[in-house]
Amino acid sequence: MCGGEGTRLRPLTFDRPKPCIPIVNRPSIEHLVSHLSNLGFNDIIITLGYMSEAIEEALGDGSLFGADVTYVHEKTKLGTAGSVKNAQSYLEDQDFLVVGGDHVTDLNLLEFYREHSREKPIVSIGLISIDEPSEYGIAEIDVAFQIKRFTEKPSPGEIFSNLASTGIYVCSPEIFDHIPSNKKFDFARDLFPHLMERGHVLKGWLARGNWSDVGSPRSLRNAERWKLKEIAFTSIHGDLTLRGSLIHGPVQLGASCSMGSNTRIIGPVAIGSGTSIGNNVLIGPYTSIGNHCTLMDDVKIFSSSIYDGVTIGANTTVSGSTIDNDTQVGDDCSLENDTVIGPRVVLEKGVVVHSRTRIWPDVVVAGRTIVKEHVLNEKYDIRCEGS
Repeated sequence: MCGGEGTRLRPLTFDRPKPCIPIVNRPSIEHLVSHLSNLGFNDIIITLGYMSEAIEEALGDGSLFGADVTYVHEKTKLGTAGSVKNAQSYLEDQDFLVVGGDHVTDLNLLEFYREHSREKPIVSIGLISIDEPSEYGIAEIDVAFQIKRFTEKPSPGEIFSNLASTGIYVCSPEIFDHIPSNKKFDFARDLFPHLMERGHVLKGWLARGNWSDVGSPRSLRNAERWKLKEIAFTSIHGDLTLRGSLIHGPVQLGASCSMGSNTRIIGPVAIGSGTSIGNNVLIGPYTSIGNHCTLMDDVKIFSSSIYDGVTIGANTTVSGSTIDNDTQVGDDCSLENDTVIGPRVVLEKGVVVHSRTRIWPDVVVAGRTIVKEHVLNEKYDIRCEGS
């Protein structure tokens, strides 16, 4: 399911759909399709809505990932269950797995599918213990894993469980008898209560491993941390120019990168092709840097995501931040934890951006400004709540 606008991750989703946000310099949907294909899910149906062409460009026909990918477009917003109903003709012959296109996970979904096939409920729901269940649908299960209660985004006093729905389901084809056509209809809000009221058995599957629906900048950073941990060794693709510097792996380096003297890179780190790194630069663990970026002298970067074409000025510190394409950060700046800088932003010399602050695309922030709240651009939608 790849239909949502990703409003909660703005400004990162103005130029791309949520499934195409880079994680370790690849669209996140590529990581998901690769994982599914490796498990044996080779026949993949993608339901599309917002900025669908970017997803089709990223995946093509799926052959590069060992899969056969088919696309189904939504003319209007149909909700999660409605979008699956829209693809019914491809899914009605056997049990099928439903996964959000924005999910980043290493869960053994083949085990989940097989468990459902043995038990034969109308639907099985992947559940995972979580610290903040109020943002998700939560379920109560019995010893046979049958779901006894299900509540979507509970309020305080209603949180009877910390088992959150991952939004990953295995469905039997008979589920289509309960989803209306051409109408907005959601799994958690509409379908599950409907099925339970009519006595259908819903089963839970207790997931073990990493999972995120990448619903916030912080969860995006955590998802990238998992993927960076998968880098097993240092690899250099093409030429590398360096003088008296240290690479302490694991580090992925793209082609035609250069590093100045006395620079230190401490992995896991991923750096794209054509990136230039100056003198006395320190790049800490769990950092990704895209293609054709420029890091000037005395820059320090820790646990951050820097996309393509970004320039970081001399003596600037970036800590736990996400910086979108073609942004220019001036000298002597400080970007604090959990900040998000949109594409084509200019931060002039000496700007300080406080934690949990976002800056919308195409904004120029004057030198020595201290940014304490979101900086919006009214040429773009200013909402950052919702899907």
